[in-house]
Amino acid sequence: MTYTPPPSFTTRPQLAGTFGMAASTHATATAVAQAVLERGGNAFDAACAGGFVLHIVEPHLNGPGGDLVGIFQTADAAGPTVLMGQGPAPAAASIEHFRSEGLDIVPGAGGLAAAVPGAVDAWLVLLRDHGTWELADVLAYAIGYARDGHPLLAQAALTIARVADLFRTGWTSSGDLWLVDGQAPAAGSVHVNPAYAATLERLVDAGAAAPDRTGRIDAARREWKTGVVAQAASAFLAAPHRHATGGDHAGVITPDDFAAFDAGYESPVTVGFRGRTVAKAGAWTQGPALLEALRILEPLDDDRLDPATVDGAHTLIETLKLVLADRDAYFGHGSDTSGLLSDDVVAARRADIGSGASDRWRPAEVPGLTAWHPPLRRADGTVHAPGTGEPTVAKTGVTRGDTCHIDVVDRWGNIIAVTPSGGWLQSSPTIPDLGFCLGTRLQMCWLDEDSPAALVPGRRPRTTLSPTLVQDGDTTIALGTPGGDQQDQWQLPMLLRMLVGGYTAQQAIDAPTLHTTAMVDSFWPRTWTPAGVVAEDRLGDEVIGGLALRGHDVARAGDWALGRLSAVGLDRATGLVWAAANPRGMQGYAAGR
Repeated sequence: MTYTPPPSFTTRPQLAGTFGMAASTHATATAVAQAVLERGGNAFDAACAGGFVLHIVEPHLNGPGGDLVGIFQTADAAGPTVLMGQGPAPAAASIEHFRSEGLDIVPGAGGLAAAVPGAVDAWLVLLRDHGTWELADVLAYAIGYARDGHPLLAQAALTIARVADLFRTGWTSSGDLWLVDGQAPAAGSVHVNPAYAATLERLVDAGAAAPDRTGRIDAARREWKTGVVAQAASAFLAAPHRHATGGDHAGVITPDDFAAFDAGYESPVTVGFRGRTVAKAGAWTQGPALLEALRILEPLDDDRLDPATVDGAHTLIETLKLVLADRDAYFGHGSDTSGLLSDDVVAARRADIGSGASDRWRPAEVPGLTAWHPPLRRADGTVHAPGTGEPTVAKTGVTRGDTCHIDVVDRWGNIIAVTPSGGWLQSSPTIPDLGFCLGTRLQMCWLDEDSPAALVPGRRPRTTLSPTLVQDGDTTIALGTPGGDQQDQWQLPMLLRMLVGGYTAQQAIDAPTLHTTAMVDSFWPRTWTPAGVVAEDRLGDEVIGGLALRGHDVARAGDWALGRLSAVGLDRATGLVWAAANPRGMQGYAAGR
């Protein structure tokens, strides 16, 4: 067999040029990032400006009270660096406290589930160390959209409509910001957020007396962590309020928690695949699961790596089940998961792939480690949906499949991919003085001391955020997607199509895709669907039917439903740069020249 060739038609061109490129999940953020490049900024200036604009244009997918994971490579570096923007559990967020509140899992909405916000500090650290612009210039775009308004996305309006009752009767501060005369706003209506504009202006003003650019950015970081943001958020969430469980709880985050956190940098985890090096963040994310999958698949025949065939789709799904079981058995902040990438373990996992669909949760046996077994709760249908990369939101505010993404490459050879998330408008009550709410990343922690992802004060929750960098000599690719547990699942077919099938990034993004739901969901209420597969209809009846015959429980998601991938790339030898973006949802775009 030969690999299925790419289609001759793509929904948009793969852009190519020599100046610079940006791609993201929203056209406005892409346009802002490209505008920064056009005005002489580098990729890091551009990503920061676009990242803050994403708070305004995709407020149901991320916010300043959330977190991020980035991976980048500067023009003069030999390899990539991880940008760590995931805050830890507050000092009072202990298993004992949550159990004393009558909880057996962390709620999916409400301030008790808030980790320390990490996104803003991470953007500021990146700008200070690798950008060139002044903070005032970078934030001017977001301040303008917050103060003057931006058209509300249809999905954002739909999200607000789903939680409107909660906003009217419980989270009234959120109703004040997001409802119009007590009703959900119309899609396309201009939404303003003067409180958030003022918050950003305070960050700029904090550095007015500093003697240099670095000092001005550090002053903004201090203001964020010790000033009005830390004080107002902690005080407001300390009042009991409704959570996803239906009960009222008080948040436990304090100003000291804000002050103690510093975003920063880490070394990536890497593996080789077909002559390339693939880099991800460590086991405090789900990133190493993708690396394990690539190692399992690398020696197989090309046709078994083709998602457009029954055998290829089956092999990918079964591989993903295995590595996601390993994620939940072994991953967490501080975990050593290098054994999962060892030759012996990888070979054993490859041998675990059978001809039929497995309906068992099967972690690897790793010498020296004990696999933790999470509870396998079956989905009850109250929140579950096939998933589109946009959030599925219940009336309680609980959210599945969230996030946004931005990639930038510049003419000097700097390249970055960042996946910001959390702090969605439906996460917890809006803090009136700030114009945003805090996130709920602690819902990914377990209230079980034996879990590698146990809730522990000061420890980061194991996040789903998972951008990727791929290197091959002088060429580098940066990519990522929203989608919660699906992020690495949707990146895997894209990478296989590019690195094995010879597709361009745009061809690989456009191609029909699939994912498994036979893993323990990272989001409340933490369900598991044995043998579950979600597939785009464009995979075709032969593939979908063939999967069903092998025992997979396949749900059709529609023709264009799964994934919101974007990517940029460069070839340092030729000076060429390129970008590609996702057509699904009709809001992601690439730009450049």
